[in-house]
Amino acid sequence: TISRRDNACDADYEKITAVLLKSRTGEFDLESILFLKLRGLGIHDLGCIGECINLERLDLSGNNITNLAPLASLRLLSVLNLSANRISSLEPLRSCESLQNLNVAGNVISSVESLHCLQSLRKLENIRLKDNTYNYSNPVCRNASYRTVVLEMFPNIKVLDGERVVGRGSDLYQLCKDIDDTIKAGLYKNGQLIEHPDCKPWVEDSYWEIKRSNNAIIEEAYKQFNDVLHECRLLNNRAVHVISQTERSMSLKKQPKQYAI
Repeated sequence: TISRRDNACDADYEKITAVLLKSRTGEFDLESILFLKLRGLGIHDLGCIGECINLERLDLSGNNITNLAPLASLRLLSVLNLSANRISSLEPLRSCESLQNLNVAGNVISSVESLHCLQSLRKLENIRLKDNTYNYSNPVCRNASYRTVVLEMFPNIKVLDGERVVGRGSDLYQLCKDIDDTIKAGLYKNGQLIEHPDCKPWVEDSYWEIKRSNNAIIEEAYKQFNDVLHECRLLNNRAVHVISQTERSMSLKKQPKQYAI
């Protein structure tokens, strides 16, 4: 009996319906839904989700979706998670002009040509086609030049597959990644960890000590900075005192007057 009831519930979730959307969000009007999470429900038919025209964030990961056509009407959608489905075509997303963050890792996208439809999305800045954390990928990612080609197709994106490619932190990220790769390559030989018993520090112990300069100009700058910092602290203390007095005065004024009888 229990298994039949579970199967019935699963059947209800195979297609997105107005009843399902209202029960998951508590909203009576589908146009009022802004955020929607329908993860791992066995959905294969997006049904009436296109009626949620004001939807901004949508999570449909871990389902059995193949056809994205109903998403074409979601012009305000900015974050879309479609990971772990069975999607091969992203064409309907061409109309999602507000899309900024797209996750389609763990699908069956086979070629970079399948991504051409996304090139018109001017706000798109984060694309994920593979996710090593969950071992999600797409056939297109097996191509040796995949990353280079995608970055050429989308020169304005900031993050690809979770790795920042432009903007603040991108150079540091790449540097750390290169260092990690170099270290890993040097640690192993023929699959065996190499021992280095005579390892020595790269720099002397005193290398990281802060050395004060004898330059009179720098010393004077230190002094002036400390003087300004001291004045700021004094002004802060005075401000706190004035605010405290004002609050105390206002609280006294609010108290009801009492008259002796």
